[in-house]
Amino acid sequence: MDFNPYGGTAARVAAALVNAAPAPAADLVAIMRGEGMRITHLTGSQARGVAAWAQRLRPVFEETDLHRRVELVNTLLADSACRPYISRHDGYPPHIHYSGHHDDQLRRVEAYTAGGLAHLVCDDAGRMGRCSREGCPVVYVDTSRNGRRRFCSTRCATRVHVAEHRERQRV
Repeated sequence: MDFNPYGGTAARVAAALVNAAPAPAADLVAIMRGEGMRITHLTGSQARGVAAWAQRLRPVFEETDLHRRVELVNTLLADSACRPYISRHDGYPPHIHYSGHHDDQLRRVEAYTAGGLAHLVCDDAGRMGRCSREGCPVVYVDTSRNGRRRFCSTRCATRVHVAEHRERQRV
């Protein structure tokens, strides 16, 4: 499924941060850049802030009730976002920024991920979740064609399906 830049890239950044934090600043930057976010550095203090923010993002992925999920995202937006504006910088085409031009990297990460989750909830709230394998804490954004993802990986899905198969064989 093809989302707009915030619903796609930003939501994937949110999931990646939830799955990675806490981590050293350089690792968090590499993770965010790997998901397409244009961020160049974080201080140690900002990395700790990103880890705390990731803890606040996790409940959005774990919540299954749409109304509660909307409330969670609205709280994140209120706590992070400035007034949206269209930016044209560094030769990029016009795009929306949710954080102010002079905001620090932490504020930008907060606004970017909150905005991405807001777009995803509005586009298709069922395309995010936590792995269905008991005990697996990994969250994901479902970009599959059919939108029916339940597991973080093939490995987790296989473990569950093999256990279910073995249970059926015992009966």
